[in-house]
Amino acid sequence: MNKHKILKKIIIIITLIAIIFAIFFHIIKSKKTKIGNNSSSQEIIENILNISSYESTIDVEINSNKNVNRYVIRQKYIAPDISEQEILEPENIQGIKIMRTGNELKVENTKLNISKIYNDYPYMTDNCMDLNTFIETYQQNDKQEYEEKGNEIILKTENEENPYTKYRILYINKETGNPTRMGIKDNSKKTLIYILYKEVKFE
Repeated sequence: MNKHKILKKIIIIITLIAIIFAIFFHIIKSKKTKIGNNSSSQEIIENILNISSYESTIDVEINSNKNVNRYVIRQKYIAPDISEQEILEPENIQGIKIMRTGNELKVENTKLNISKIYNDYPYMTDNCMDLNTFIETYQQNDKQEYEEKGNEIILKTENEENPYTKYRILYINKETGNPTRMGIKDNSKKTLIYILYKEVKFE
């Protein structure tokens, strides 16, 4: 066997070894990437569960037995117990502010009678629509679920104290780390409140 053939075989062997190593490192890298994605999802959840303050603008749909009411609301929250909701739409109740500090609830309104708010706008003065309320319920409740579907992280929890807002589901975008929507269902799993997050800013 001449030197040329021996050299050719050596080159082939080296090439095969290089290919094997390339495949091996590709497999290792793929495994690391998958682990990294899981870790990233967990980090997103931790960030949501540990927010200290936020501002958001939300579209809200509230379903009652008689009709469906839609609102645009600006929300603010400062840990540990200060929150505010300001109604931007509809126009006839625009500017109403619902503020909570601890257990104190204050409703500011220069146009409408306060009693009308309580009677005609269910859940508006309930803090179930606040993101921080979902977080507290999720953290304090043993009944919590977590799953991933496509580009979303889904957190589920239950509120045993109120049968009308028992089931709560929060959807989080993996790319932005921000919530995109939240559904609140009664004990028969009928959606009573649907929230779409138009804008969210964490601080």
